[in-house]
Amino acid sequence: MSTSAPPSVSARSERNGLAAALARGPVEVLDFLMPLWAGEALGLSPAAIGALAAVETLVSLLTRPAAGILADRLDRGRLAAAGAGVYAVAFAGYALADGLGVAMVAAVTGGVGGAVFWIALRARVAEEMSADTSAFARLFAAEGTGTWVAFVAALTLLPRVDYRGVFWLGAAACAAAGITLLHREPADVTREAARTPRLRSLGRRLWPLLGVVALTALAESGVALLLLLDLQRRHGLEPVTIALVFLPGFVVFSIAPEFLHTLVIRLGRGPVMVAALVASAMFTLVLTPAPGPWVLAAAWVLAAAAFAAAVPIEQAVVTEAAGVSLGQGMAVYESANLLGMTIGTLGVGLLYGAAGGREVACVLATLLLLTAAVLVRPALRRIGVLTGVGVGVGVGAHGRGEDDPPAIADAASDAGPGRAVQGDGHRPESLLSSARGWWVHAAVYVVAQCVLADSGSSWPVEAMFDGPHDSRWYWNFSGERLLNADRIWTAVFVLDTFWTLGRVAVNRLRR
Repeated sequence: MSTSAPPSVSARSERNGLAAALARGPVEVLDFLMPLWAGEALGLSPAAIGALAAVETLVSLLTRPAAGILADRLDRGRLAAAGAGVYAVAFAGYALADGLGVAMVAAVTGGVGGAVFWIALRARVAEEMSADTSAFARLFAAEGTGTWVAFVAALTLLPRVDYRGVFWLGAAACAAAGITLLHREPADVTREAARTPRLRSLGRRLWPLLGVVALTALAESGVALLLLLDLQRRHGLEPVTIALVFLPGFVVFSIAPEFLHTLVIRLGRGPVMVAALVASAMFTLVLTPAPGPWVLAAAWVLAAAAFAAAVPIEQAVVTEAAGVSLGQGMAVYESANLLGMTIGTLGVGLLYGAAGGREVACVLATLLLLTAAVLVRPALRRIGVLTGVGVGVGVGAHGRGEDDPPAIADAASDAGPGRAVQGDGHRPESLLSSARGWWVHAAVYVVAQCVLADSGSSWPVEAMFDGPHDSRWYWNFSGERLLNADRIWTAVFVLDTFWTLGRVAVNRLRR
């Protein structure tokens, strides 16, 4: 029996990951820069800035059901490519905007493009779950890589190309994401449009999990906004410094998901989800006394690890429960997520300015996350998907619940011909994909060091050729923002190198 998935699946997985990285990074940078750009470049009032952000969110929410239906009826790769093209048009609109009117048109366009792109892409990734149970973990890692690479690039280039230049680069990246997905492939999923369940039926089936998803998104998005407001208003940090506080957590997004997927295999979905939600609740508690930026950065790393564990599990469960209706399953899932995010950000925005409102927001978020931790295991059992030990080894909708955990051998036998896996739940090419991911990371790192060295902001170059330095320069704040960001990046790159080499060595010893 073959121990690897078909090459076409592996190649498609790489294209999906590349497209996700190319699109996710610019989107996250846009979300971070848009309020600053709208206030500084366009001179908009806070109310107008809030309306601009709300329009994109509302349009994206309203468009998701139609995007899900299209993803179940059309070629998902080409549909995702079209969504990426619309995304690119939206970025171009922001780059050309000289007032609120054009910016609003760009926001509407971005809402439509985001709904179409992400639902079609995630439904496309869901097709791989039968051959690769870590498909969503790897997608999440690709999105995380795209995020921190885009932030480093934006922080480096913003002083030179201004906001508009960054938006044009975002448009180019989204266009490249669309081109990546235009590769013609043989269809390997049978579409049964006549038997595809309606959105309402899927919503009824998935409502226990959707409730937990909405509750979690409400709390976490509110806390993320609260963290941003604290860094800006309480600590008086500039946008670049605020981004540096978030950067270590973004790097965790790119290196933690596959490792955490092994914990899902060994412990089960339920326990890992509970642990992730409790970790998120701990993060909100840390925020309550308004600690310093370095404490917040460390706490954000904990929250990022929790996201990296929970989100792929949610998406995998929706995939199994949705059956043939992968597009509509992703539509109802993302709608619940977006609805929670909208309510959470609005609520924290209203509470933050009130007396004691900040502390109330932290306490409410903690209670919501702990409530979600209590409800998540019954929700998974209610849906009826595999949740126990070894669940990552084989995928089967309507599987046994947590009270009757399947054995790893049974789950592996359910995988069928051509879908066998290793004992730890990883296909051999998953390891090769991780090694290829390290080479991509190394290439981006080397190119970035060449760019940063030109402005004296490359930490390894300064450490080797611009000494001597005292010990505090190496381990503590060295006084220059990009230099400190590159120091963190260098440490992450070294850890990533040791992690990748260790996985390769352990895998060879097992063989």
